[in-house]
Amino acid sequence: MAPFRFALQLSNAASPDAWKAMARKTEDLGYSTLYVPDHLDDQWAPMIALAVAAEATTTLKVGTLVLDNDFRHPVVLAKEAATLDVVTGGRFEFGLGAGWMTTDYAQSGIVMEPASVRIAKMAESLEIMRSMWTTGRATLAGEYYTVTEALGTPTPVTAGGPPIVIGGGSKRILTLAGQHADIVSIVPSLAAGVIGPDMATGAVIEKYTDRVAWAKEAAGERADQLEFQCWTAVVQVVPNAAELFETLAPAFGLTPAQLAAAPIALVGTTGEIAETLQKRREELGFSYIVVHEAEMEALAPVIAELAGT
Repeated sequence: MAPFRFALQLSNAASPDAWKAMARKTEDLGYSTLYVPDHLDDQWAPMIALAVAAEATTTLKVGTLVLDNDFRHPVVLAKEAATLDVVTGGRFEFGLGAGWMTTDYAQSGIVMEPASVRIAKMAESLEIMRSMWTTGRATLAGEYYTVTEALGTPTPVTAGGPPIVIGGGSKRILTLAGQHADIVSIVPSLAAGVIGPDMATGAVIEKYTDRVAWAKEAAGERADQLEFQCWTAVVQVVPNAAELFETLAPAFGLTPAQLAAAPIALVGTTGEIAETLQKRREELGFSYIVVHEAEMEALAPVIAELAGT
């Protein structure tokens, strides 16, 4: 089993100094990675924010969770990702997705094509970028992109390019993740395009078991090399987990037992959460856990106990 590591997802800060301080705090608390999402709401531009965070720290990895493929041409994005890999000394994790939040498309005027088309475009993007990073050139006459001898400079310091993170909740995107990703990030279904009841009902443990299986099946012989990541939505370090599950479960449309077992939830004492994570790693392979700013300090004792084990 892969050793545990933990990531913190942040969107912005009150000032540049506050952002740097948050990055240093993330590193000091034992987190492996600082992630920034990619939406057009109230957040900082991810690649620039990550460069600043990396400059303010020493060992902290930085990454995107995840960039929307529709927002950037793959030749341009390959150069940006390679540059960030170079300037961070190989501390960049490249998360790429096919887009899902309807408001991003409505605000920008970018056409939100069917999921099948968005994922097919993303597959072509990955082919172009991988070629630029590994061979120094890319040529593709695809259905969605046509590039000719695109120059892959700068050369990434990470052999083959930065580690690729692909996540999602559907079979189609997780099949692509199994085929191409180094890190597979499992989340509830995002097909509705918003955070809502559909997301919660898609978070039950049975659906997560299916999602892991889809990625492993697509990975084939390299299935054992995948690192499985779990994004969380509910994290509370408290002594009365059972009571909280009773209270919170109706809001998610789940039973208390379903919410307690759902990988999006981490609730309990430090020891209980550590036991839960060990069980989920054993059963589902989840060794890379993503949380958010509100719980970054509360989870620190869990990180001290499990990180690297």
